[in-house]
Amino acid sequence: MTKSDLPLSRPFAAVEPGGALHCGKVSLESLARRHGTPLYVYSADQILERLGLFQRALNGREHLICYAVKANSALAILKLLGTHGAGFDIVSGGELERVLAAAPEAVGRVVFSGVGKTAAEMDRALEAGILQFNVESEGELELLAARARKLKRVARFALRVNPDVFADTHPYISTGLREHKFGIDIRRALDIYKRVANNRWLEAYGISVHIGSQIRSAEPFGAAVERVSKLVQQLRRAGIELRVIDAGGGLGIDYHATHFDAAAKVAEYAAALETSLGGFGGTLLIEPGRFLVAQAGALVSRVVNVKRNGRKTFVITDAAMNDLIRPALYQAHHEIVPVRPQAGRAQAVDIVGPVCESGDFFARDRKLAPLAPGDLVALLDAGAYGMAQSSNYNTRMRPAEVLVEGNKARLIRRRETMADLLAPEML
Repeated sequence: MTKSDLPLSRPFAAVEPGGALHCGKVSLESLARRHGTPLYVYSADQILERLGLFQRALNGREHLICYAVKANSALAILKLLGTHGAGFDIVSGGELERVLAAAPEAVGRVVFSGVGKTAAEMDRALEAGILQFNVESEGELELLAARARKLKRVARFALRVNPDVFADTHPYISTGLREHKFGIDIRRALDIYKRVANNRWLEAYGISVHIGSQIRSAEPFGAAVERVSKLVQQLRRAGIELRVIDAGGGLGIDYHATHFDAAAKVAEYAAALETSLGGFGGTLLIEPGRFLVAQAGALVSRVVNVKRNGRKTFVITDAAMNDLIRPALYQAHHEIVPVRPQAGRAQAVDIVGPVCESGDFFARDRKLAPLAPGDLVALLDAGAYGMAQSSNYNTRMRPAEVLVEGNKARLIRRRETMADLLAPEML
C-alpha cells in the first residue's frame, strides 16, 4: 500500500516516501512511544468530513443525522459530533448516559432504538426529553404508554417496521427480514397506530426502519423507504400525520479497497432515499455509525514475535481478539500495514494475537512486507466496532485511545490498569 493509495479513503499515510505512517500530521510511531500499544488512534478531521458529506447531500430536505453510538461510544467522539449538529441513535440506557455526559445540549436530538428497553431506561429517557422512541413491539408500546402516564410525560414514538427487504450482508448484521428479532411486521403497523391514536400519553411522531449493517448498495435502502412511504400515505388518509421518517443506518464501507469514494457513495444513498420518499414533507432522519468512524480509526500494535511452524509463518502482535474481535466474530477483513515499511519480498503470514484461542487472529495467509519483533503495524478501518466490542478476556487491559485533530493529538481514554480490572471484585 503506497502513500498515494491511503489518503484517498483513510487518514493514515506516510508524509514522505518510505516514511512512517501518520494520522493527519501526527506520527503513529510517536503516539506508540508516548502511549504504548495496543493503541486506538482516530482522526477527528475525517469523522467531521464524513458527517459533512451527509449534511451536504441532504441539504435540500429537512433532516437530522443521528450517529449510531454503538459503533464507537468514546465520549470525545460524541462531543465532537454533537458540537457539529449531529443527533444520536442509542440502544441502551448506558448510551443515553454517555450522550448526557458528552453532549447534553443534544439530548433533544436522541432517538432510542433496541428491542429490550426496560422501564427504568424509558423513565430516564422520558425525564431527559429525548426526541423519539423507536418502538419494536406492541408490548413495548404498552410499557412506554404506562411509563409516560406515570411520569406525566408525553412519549413521542415511531414504530420500527420490518419491511421484509433483503440486504446482502453478513447474517449476524442483517435485520430487515421477518425471521429477525427486530421490528414489527409492516402489515400490522396501520392498525397499531390507529389503536393508540387517542392515547394522551403517546404521540405518533414518526416511523422507523433499519434493514441491517455494512450494506454497500443503495437499492435496499430505497426499497425499504419506499414501503415505509406508502404506509405513511395510508396513515395520512386515516388522519394520522407523521413528522419523521427514520431510514435507519447501515451504509457500508469497503474494507478491502485502497480507494473508497465516500462522497459518491453518500450521494447515491441520498438520491435513493429522496426518490423513495415521494411527497413526504417532514423530516428525514438517518442513523449512520460505521460510515462516519470506521475508516477514521486504526489499531496500532507492536510485533512481539515471528514464529515459523513448518510452512506457516505467524506474526504475533501485542493486540488480540479482545482488542478487535471483528475478524474472529464476523470473519471480517482489515487491511494491515507496517507503520514503517521495511525492504524485502512480501510473504504470506498469519497475523495473530497472544490470547489462548485458535480464533485469535487478524488475518490468515496475508501477504505482507517483512516484519520483525518490535515493528509496529496498523490495523486499518478499526474505528467502528473495535473498542466498542473490546473485552478483558484473558485478563487483558483494554487499549488507550487517542484523537488527532490537525497536528495535535490528545489522549481521550487512558489504558486500563490491573487495579481497574480487579476493583469491582470481592474475595
